[in-house]
Amino acid sequence: MINLVRNEMLKIVRKKRILIVAGIIAVLVALFTYSQYREIERRLERFGDVDWRTTLQQQIIDTQNRITSSGISDEWKSELQLRIQQQQYYLDNNVNPMEPGAPSFARVFAEHSINLFLPLMIMVVAADIVSSERSAGTVKLLLTRPVKRWKILMSKYISLILSVSIIVVLFGVLSYLISGLIFGYQGWSAPVITGFNVEGNELNTNAVQMIPQWQYLLMEFSLVWFVALIVGTITFMLSVLIRNTPAGMGVMLAALISGAILSNMVSSWESAKYLFMINLNLTGYLSGQAPPIEGMTLGFSLVVLALWGLAALIVSFAVFIRQDIY
Repeated sequence: MINLVRNEMLKIVRKKRILIVAGIIAVLVALFTYSQYREIERRLERFGDVDWRTTLQQQIIDTQNRITSSGISDEWKSELQLRIQQQQYYLDNNVNPMEPGAPSFARVFAEHSINLFLPLMIMVVAADIVSSERSAGTVKLLLTRPVKRWKILMSKYISLILSVSIIVVLFGVLSYLISGLIFGYQGWSAPVITGFNVEGNELNTNAVQMIPQWQYLLMEFSLVWFVALIVGTITFMLSVLIRNTPAGMGVMLAALISGAILSNMVSSWESAKYLFMINLNLTGYLSGQAPPIEGMTLGFSLVVLALWGLAALIVSFAVFIRQDIY
């Protein structure tokens, strides 16, 4: 099995997919770093200093003005009101929600990437892990070896897990190193508030606790890795079911994009909470964002995603072991 996994990892490395993904992540991190730098400069011009309390108070005022404007939906109003309550909680407890430094940048960038950007990067690596072997005919050579089919597929899945882990680590390391060139590398022990619960339109702070940022990042990237693994597993299933790699990527791309759109529109469609793409934003539970559908919790989303991943794995092995290869 070890030799099979080594062989699969060599195939992935030779295709240079991970290098391409690392390059895309590096470029986007640089763009977001520059964007945030420009935002800080804009605040400096507007307020004359970068005191976080002044900035946060102004953000609260701006958000209140947006709520009173016409043409804004009730759902968006509720979300903005919850944001104000959170910001006020940070002010009352004298905690800067955006402590300057690379760790804060990596935390926020991961929160914004878990729904779509990172799953797309995982899809690039996972989409052709089986289908490319079938379209090129090399899978026949694999099956002529005295190795059971399930072992061949298992070696591919283990190599996928390793690739997913490498991409998530690269994502965190590149975010930290590149943004640190502008914002500095301090802030690992800065306090971060977590444990907000949203009940209707009210913010429940009974379970709130303050933890150091390194601990928050550890929890956040564990959730990011789990989401990446589930997306990789579902893409792996499509690679087994669909021989054409571009077609498989198209199906997964459509699912991810529709999930990103639906997450903002499905509050009245309760059964949508069982779709995997509605449950991808696990880090939102840590930061206290309102779930897409009322009643969804971190435990619920973890179970839904785990069931989707397990079902995808069962389908993959059942089909690959029984199907005719010609």
